[in-house]
Amino acid sequence: MTRTRFPFATLPLLALLTACAKPLPADRLHYVGDWRGNGVSLLIAEDGNVVYHREEGGSTVSIDAPLKAFDGDDFEVGIGPLVTRFDVGQPPQEVDGEWTMEVDGRMLRREDDGRPRAKGELKA
Repeated sequence: MTRTRFPFATLPLLALLTACAKPLPADRLHYVGDWRGNGVSLLIAEDGNVVYHREEGGSTVSIDAPLKAFDGDDFEVGIGPLVTRFDVGQPPQEVDGEWTMEVDGRMLRREDDGRPRAKGELKA
């Protein structure tokens, strides 16, 4: 009988790959919502899951992954070493009842009421 060995070093890698999203910190809850504009949809859930979709020049980019960390106003999304950084030129702000945020050079407007969302509710 052949015995397969499971290297101990792979356990941390498996833990990274199966990591769940962490809820957004209280001071970042204004990022929660369905943000849209200029061929982009960005859905950020309170539980830390992010769904991103961008169409441009015949190409499409889609990401469905947990939010890993904030760096200033910017944030990173991904699993393990596979990370996408979102450059936030203007953090979410409300002006005359309308919420806007600039991400990767595109102005986005929140299309919902910003209520907390779970991953099952996020659809691009």
